[in-house]
Amino acid sequence: MQKNVPLRQPPRYPVDSVDHALALMEMVRDYGRVRLSVAARLLGVSVSTAHRLMAMLVYRGYAVQDSSRRYIPGPALGVAPAGVPWTAELRQRAAPHLEMLAGRVGETANLMVRAGTEVRFLASAEGNQEDHVGSRQGATLPAARASGGKALLAALTPGDVERLYRRHAELVGSPFDPREQARLAIELESVRARGVALNDEVTEEGVGAVGTAVRDGSGAAVAGLTVSVPRGRFRAVLDAGLVTDLLRSRAELETDLRGFVAATW
Repeated sequence: MQKNVPLRQPPRYPVDSVDHALALMEMVRDYGRVRLSVAARLLGVSVSTAHRLMAMLVYRGYAVQDSSRRYIPGPALGVAPAGVPWTAELRQRAAPHLEMLAGRVGETANLMVRAGTEVRFLASAEGNQEDHVGSRQGATLPAARASGGKALLAALTPGDVERLYRRHAELVGSPFDPREQARLAIELESVRARGVALNDEVTEEGVGAVGTAVRDGSGAAVAGLTVSVPRGRFRAVLDAGLVTDLLRSRAELETDLRGFVAATW
């Protein structure tokens, strides 16, 4: 009878700090959402040690902090954008609305969620124009620069936005920039007033986008709905009623989300 052999044999000369960091990375990947206190307990280290380890994972892109101050998979892990079950349900419910929006405007429609100070594209429906913007599914962008990210940030209070970026600066070890934060605050006020956010070649040369926040059945802003357009016809598409079509699709999607509350998944 064959003897059971562990899948992983510990090395002869283990390095505890490396082992702890890798174990923490596996927690984020496998659990999808991790509190620092829980991670410290499972690792058998202090919360301050767990915080330093997690800060390195954030720095390297293996984890990001969400609005509830828990850690979820970062882009370097290459896993589902938010690592939680409700994103799959949201994507499924939104898919036909993305297709209808792309069909109405002839341009690429996208759905994204915010993870900390970044947004991650859950799905895209490509436009039918020959030179349409390609799918953004799986991409990650700074929330403060993407149209859907700005719409989601605008759904927060100004105080919550500042606290979010202060925490981010602390986690990655970079100085908090009050002037940059003030500029963002002014832009978000405009987004709140208009109900939509614009991105004119801010995240990608030759591409413009308009986005709005989508709310679930509880009224919480859970996703960004955007349309990406080649810069050469961005203004013409806007003038032709792009914002009206976008807001129509948002209303239709929110109708389908009336019985869906992300926090309960």
